[in-house]
Amino acid sequence: MTKTVFIDGGAGTTGLEIADRLSGRPDLSILTLPDERRKDAQARREAINDADFVILCLPDDAAREAISLIANDRTRVVDASTAHRTAEAWVYGFAELEPEQQQRVANARFVSNPGCYPTGFLALVRPLVRAGIIPADWPVSVNAASGYSGGGKAMIAEYESATQRAFRPYGLSVAHKHAPEMQRHSGLTHAPIFAPAVVDTYRGMVVEVPLPLYALPGAPSLDTVAATLAEAYADSRIVTVAPGDIAAVNIEENAGSDRMTLRVCGNAATGQARLIATLDNLGKGAGGAAVQNLNIMAGLDPTAGLVL
Repeated sequence: MTKTVFIDGGAGTTGLEIADRLSGRPDLSILTLPDERRKDAQARREAINDADFVILCLPDDAAREAISLIANDRTRVVDASTAHRTAEAWVYGFAELEPEQQQRVANARFVSNPGCYPTGFLALVRPLVRAGIIPADWPVSVNAASGYSGGGKAMIAEYESATQRAFRPYGLSVAHKHAPEMQRHSGLTHAPIFAPAVVDTYRGMVVEVPLPLYALPGAPSLDTVAATLAEAYADSRIVTVAPGDIAAVNIEENAGSDRMTLRVCGNAATGQARLIATLDNLGKGAGGAAVQNLNIMAGLDPTAGLVL
């Protein structure tokens, strides 16, 4: 039976990415509003309540308001905003996060789509915390760089008109809105020191977690860390653990796709590691993850419509 989907905020960057992945699929029917009614509250209310699934691509307050418009016990939601990523009543939509996470998503009515930076961070850190390699109270830091499309239409316009745009660190107060999400879903006692930056590429992302292996309990080796990650994602068609003995990593390695690649790089002699994830901030970091969650909730192939 064909499922109906309404993308609330479908004219934004993430919404357009999702619509592109859903277009032409016979198993889904997309409900759309004419341009002049996209912001009409009554029209949105009707579409939200008519749909089997709603994907919210809205600012946080607007996403919360959209939830309040649901007047039935049937409509299921994937929220791509930050609003519900640490909410108790919502299932966190990172299907690879835990062995049972995909089933939780499948059974959920309300699913929060992960942030792009947390996706890379959690993919690297959560299996190691779960295995006891990284203690829960370890002072973790994460350095990351994203394509400027991660800031939506306003940043895209601003960045493409700027004359100085090569590398732009931000979040310098160490109070980024992604930090609580990273802490909660990694199992860490403290939020990581998060150092994000925007670079002069439209899409793509590198997320890096440096680790002094020599100082961790038992001084785990690079091979032990890599094997732990490989085991965690052995069954995934989306997340791949690649060899870490390479000279460099390209931020655009997975741009234009819904894949994510993890690597354990470093120096075995000094016991120092650099854990690196590459993904598309608009793919596995946003639209691709939303479609994956929709597929799982609808009982379809999780990778249907994805670019792999």
